[in-house]
Amino acid sequence: MAAVTINDVRFSYLNVFQAKAPHNNPNGEAKFSVTILVPKSNTQAKAIIDQAIAAAIDAGASTKWNNVRPPQPAICVHDGDGVRPSDGQAFGEECKGCWVFTASAKADHPPFVVDAQVQPIIDPTKVYSGMWGNVSVSFFAYNSAGKKGIGCGLNGLQKTRDGEPLSARVTAQDAFQPVGAANPAAAAFGAPPASGYNAAMPSQAPWGAAAPQINPFTGYPM
Repeated sequence: MAAVTINDVRFSYLNVFQAKAPHNNPNGEAKFSVTILVPKSNTQAKAIIDQAIAAAIDAGASTKWNNVRPPQPAICVHDGDGVRPSDGQAFGEECKGCWVFTASAKADHPPFVVDAQVQPIIDPTKVYSGMWGNVSVSFFAYNSAGKKGIGCGLNGLQKTRDGEPLSARVTAQDAFQPVGAANPAAAAFGAPPASGYNAAMPSQAPWGAAAPQINPFTGYPM
């Protein structure tokens, strides 16, 4: 099961910091995983994938399939312009014009996650669905529950540049506009009356009398 590096791909459904069970099977085995989108214009990457799958099929004939090569082994790489083999529905818009496959790793074998300088990325917010980079994977043959095919193991990934996020998460800035701060005194005690002599001119007093002291919080004479 030789590892291969595929360059200049886009990542979707990124789950590389915490192993999780499949969303459609909460009781299933928890794994790390990522869906990899390879633009069809990236012919070099597709050639590497095809060669690795061919090698995995050759190896699987002796290690998994009793020296009998299946006529049509299930292949994990799909055409993003077609339909998902799981339910026959069209792939998402982000998959158009791409080859699509998912790579995973067991919970006790977390993938490495590094930046463009091959330094570990610690902050999970820097890694998201929609970013671009390179990925190290290993294609392998399997024979499970009577199904024979080629799967893909995830070794690790490298982020090389940002991209448009694929998640629909809404930020506070998207949802709200700034609101002017209210007068704390008015909010606490209520605004003074808008009519009447003392309300309009609270600092004035009858002729010859001393001006009353004003409570700075309420606006009324003390």
